[in-house]
Order: sequence, then structure tokens, then C-alpha cells
Amino acid sequence: MQHSFVVEAEQSGVRIDKLICDIIPELSRSSAAAVAESGGVCVNGIAVSKKYKVKEGESVTVDVSEPTELDVSAENIPLDIVYEDDDLLVVNKPKGMVVHPAPGNYTGTLVNALLYHCKGSLSGINGVLRPGIVHRIDKDTSGLLIVAKSDKAHTGLAEQIKEHSFEREYEAVIYGKLKQEEGTVNAPIGRSQRDRKKMCVTDHCSKPAVTHYRVIDEGSGFSHIALRLETGRTHQIRVHMAYLGHPVAGDPAYGPSKVITELNGQCLHAKKIGFVHPVTGEFLRFDSELPEYFRKFLKKLKMG
Repeated sequence: MQHSFVVEAEQSGVRIDKLICDIIPELSRSSAAAVAESGGVCVNGIAVSKKYKVKEGESVTVDVSEPTELDVSAENIPLDIVYEDDDLLVVNKPKGMVVHPAPGNYTGTLVNALLYHCKGSLSGINGVLRPGIVHRIDKDTSGLLIVAKSDKAHTGLAEQIKEHSFEREYEAVIYGKLKQEEGTVNAPIGRSQRDRKKMCVTDHCSKPAVTHYRVIDEGSGFSHIALRLETGRTHQIRVHMAYLGHPVAGDPAYGPSKVITELNGQCLHAKKIGFVHPVTGEFLRFDSELPEYFRKFLKKLKMG
């Protein structure tokens, strides 16, 4: 459901999350803040954070998803854990696994598995549906994901992501050959007005998005590339590569209509992750092997 209103004189200078919960009674201030941080609040067509202070005459739109009451259950699902201590863990997520419960995927998710493995010891900052989830990767993207077991760890990791000091490097196979061996895509991403399930490069209700890339190898009609995220928008790599005219191979949403079905989704792997441990202060970096589906595809293309 979408709510729209214009800021009045007496409301000028008020924080957006406070104003929203005053105008939309069914939303608490924390809920209003969560909507803003997820990109659901726009002022004059531009997405803003929960701390934004409004000005008289500004046009505000609030896109609120219908709330879902859900009791998320723990499930004994095997996890590939590459690191774990009392505050956090790093998981190597397989292709096909959804990170957190959502309509159509209430079981078999990473969160269901984490609830079983951690026995209730997960950060509660993101609520019942996303306990411990600091950042996410798409269902059909494989690779490394960090999970917070304590609220202190969650806050510290989230701050590093916000400050762009959180290292995330992916590898992908894309269509075609890039004009440059290395480059940067700096193009804002927002929700598509034509298809609300998709994202796109747009100036409408968008947030800044920056992706750095370099070519690893080239084959017949495809390229193997590494990508480093400076920001972490939904579907960022997939959208930016499609924007360049080189969509990720196997991508059913942003690639050609004739999908490479053998890949069962985009050929995209979160290979490296690096961050300062939010409790000990130690810098940690992890590097995962390319999964079998990825290596098999490279071999077929005579790359790697």
C-alpha cells in the first residue's frame, strides 16, 4: 500500500520516521524507520534515510508492504560455515537457498537453518523474519554471507557497510566482451515502475549504486569477471551489468528471454568478504572456491 502527503509548514524540520508514524497511525516509529532504510520512503521522488528532516512543501510517498504474521521455525538444514565465534558467523550459501522467509518461501531458508544451528543466539535487530541478517544475497546467487549473533556485532557490521569499508567481491560470467579491462558503473538504482519485482537504473526514487569490475578471462561470446561492490543495492550487479548491455549469464530477470537453463539462475558467486570484527577489532577476510556449477560452465566456455 502506498501513502502520499505534502509536508505542511508546522511539520518542517521533523525527522521523516517520526512524521510518518504520526501521519500513518498503524506504523510505529521503528517500523517507519525500517521502511525508510529499505528504500520505501521518497521525498520529491528521491529515496531518503530515516534521519532525513523534511521541509515545507515537499512531496512524500511511503510504500508499505502488507505485514505478515509469521512464526519462523528452526529447521535442521546443513550449513557450510567457514567461520564462527560468539558474535558472528560466515556462511557459504548454496545456489537456490533463500536467505530469509518471504511470501512463497517460508521454510528451507537460511534463517530457518540458522535458528536451528544457533539455538536462539542471533541478533534481533532485524526482527523475527531476518534474525542476524546484516546483508543478503539473492536466492540463485551463491557465496559468502555474514550473520550477526549479537546486537553489538550487527550494529558494528551495519556501520561498516554504510561507510563502504565492508569488502565484498563477486565473480560472474556475463554475455559478450566489455570494452575496457577494468571499469566502474556509477548509476542509481530504484524499483522499476513497470515491474515492481524488478530493479532498474533510474533517477526516480533511487539510491546511489557503484560497482567496480575487471575482466578475468574471455571466451566465445562470454566473459568471466570480478566485481567489487561499493554499495549494496538490491540486484545491484545484475542490474548494472544489464545496464552496460552485458547481463549475467543465466539471469532470468535481467538477461535475454532465452535463458541458459542449465545454470538454474544467474552465474554469480559472492567469492570474497572482508571486514573488521566489530568486537575484537581484528580484520578478517575470507575467500571461497567457485562452486561446481560455475566451474562447469567456465570449462564449457573454455575459460578458467
